[in-house]
Amino acid sequence: MDVNKIRNIAIIAHVDHGKTTLVDKLLMAGKLFKDHETPGELIMDSNDLERERGITILAKNVSVRYKDYKINVIDTPGHSDFGGEVERVLNMADGCLLLVDAFEGPMPQTRFVLQKALQLGLKPIVVINKVDKQNCTPEEVHEQVFELMFALDANEDQLNFPTFYGSAKNGWMSTDWKTPTESITPLLEGVIQYIPEPKIDQGQTQMMITSLEYSAYIGRVAIGRVQRGTVKPGQQVVLVKRDGAIVKTRIKEVYVFEGFEKKKVEEVNAGEICALVGLEGFDIGDTVSDPEKPEALKAIAIDEPTMSMLFTINNSPFYAKEGKFVTSRHIRERLEKELEKNLALRLGETGSADSFMVFGRGVLHLSVLIETMRREGYELQIGQPQVIFREIDGVKCEPVEELTIDLPEVVAGKAIETVSMRKGEMLNMEPKADRMILKFLIPSRGIMGLRNYLLNVTAGEAVVTHRFKEYQPYKGEIPGRINGSLIVMEQGEAIAYSLHNLQDRGKFFINPGEAVYEGQVIGEHSRSGDLVINVTKTKKLTNMRASGSDEKMKIAPPLKHTLEEALEYIQSDEYVEVTPKSIRLRKIYLNENDRKRFGKQS
Repeated sequence: MDVNKIRNIAIIAHVDHGKTTLVDKLLMAGKLFKDHETPGELIMDSNDLERERGITILAKNVSVRYKDYKINVIDTPGHSDFGGEVERVLNMADGCLLLVDAFEGPMPQTRFVLQKALQLGLKPIVVINKVDKQNCTPEEVHEQVFELMFALDANEDQLNFPTFYGSAKNGWMSTDWKTPTESITPLLEGVIQYIPEPKIDQGQTQMMITSLEYSAYIGRVAIGRVQRGTVKPGQQVVLVKRDGAIVKTRIKEVYVFEGFEKKKVEEVNAGEICALVGLEGFDIGDTVSDPEKPEALKAIAIDEPTMSMLFTINNSPFYAKEGKFVTSRHIRERLEKELEKNLALRLGETGSADSFMVFGRGVLHLSVLIETMRREGYELQIGQPQVIFREIDGVKCEPVEELTIDLPEVVAGKAIETVSMRKGEMLNMEPKADRMILKFLIPSRGIMGLRNYLLNVTAGEAVVTHRFKEYQPYKGEIPGRINGSLIVMEQGEAIAYSLHNLQDRGKFFINPGEAVYEGQVIGEHSRSGDLVINVTKTKKLTNMRASGSDEKMKIAPPLKHTLEEALEYIQSDEYVEVTPKSIRLRKIYLNENDRKRFGKQS
């Protein structure tokens, strides 16, 4: 492939701005669908979790053929919790498509990835999507994008960006939003015209491994962009590690991306993105180099973790009823495997063989790992998420995030009051139609549980986004959850009669008939302080009282937590028990006497 005919582009967009749909349409324009396939299946978000949450977690590569050009499209995660992914994949691109919603405009998470792209000197093309939406303002959004790039220190060439308007869903793009076209080809033409061909260095083979895949048949596959020289099957190379160590190895097979498949080739030249099979002992960030003259490419700087969670084996009475992998050896092996490809993750020791400290970029980053593990058949327990404090110049500092809340105007006061109590400082307040957009600086500790609270107050209408900004001096104590927990007294089955009689004590998280065990948290107490209750007690029947003669029981539907909600909800003396079928909350010490004894000690 002639290097002048290759274009490497990364796609940057906020959650739900239409990135995955646009990529699907580009693939269709490249005639990559068979006639019997149904387009619009969100090919890029192939992972179940990505489809359910509507977010991109793992960066992926596909390529589109247009005329005699090959366009390598690199999908990037939009959420700053996956910063480790973003950093690496942008290194493979020469330009980027910035995709923005014509109504919402640039959002905080677009800003995070765009900043990284501009620092790397990538040339942007702006795509303003969903111009067929009611009340959208494409011209205003164009202005906002310009202001954002200016604020992010874009250079003159980057500020002189071309703009395309359209609707990815309806499959058209145009340079003027008032005159729709019939297809998406104007955008493909724009990519060829504005995105530069790959820059190539002269010299011997050099390639940075920026991501990896795993196949049960061929093992680990190294993916990256050839920076200079060529790579061929059978070639002897060396791996220059991040610490400068040199390891000799050999490439067995070389693949390039065609559509969303891989195609075996005999040679790949500089500028092309490829996958190498057969390399032994490589890690992300290693440089594949020539044995005669090994030279490392500049290592990727990866954002440090800001949050930690304790992962431990499941030791509840319902241990190993649902999961296949339940021992500490299983959990350790799975976490070590994750470390290979999840660069922003760290693993620490706790002094116990049964538990591990896992450090990550935020609750979302770690909860995606936990959710993936539970779907693979693992059982484990997770402790309360803890923010990582650092000492900078002798001052205790904590991570601070930029928080944006988009919510109905009538409840804005309640949100401001709550965020202020959590040590948030307001930066900006901007009305938009009947909604209000609030911006704050808030410690990461203050964000835990905030989304749930705001969704309850606004009947599900609040949109909460946040991104890590920097470490700042410690802001002081933040009030935690005031209400106590409702705790089960003894193992058995939750009886409807008992739940009905105890409803005035708080809200329940379980349905009648569910199996429960001593020490399990099954509800939120209506007051402060924990309360131990007996929900396994049946009605005592005498010859004067028949089972059906009482008033009809009305039991409120239970509150069911998602994994993230459960992690943000628990107190420091509680665990979330995660199994393939259930998410339960429990006290660390199940027996009430143990809780009292250890509570006094701590």
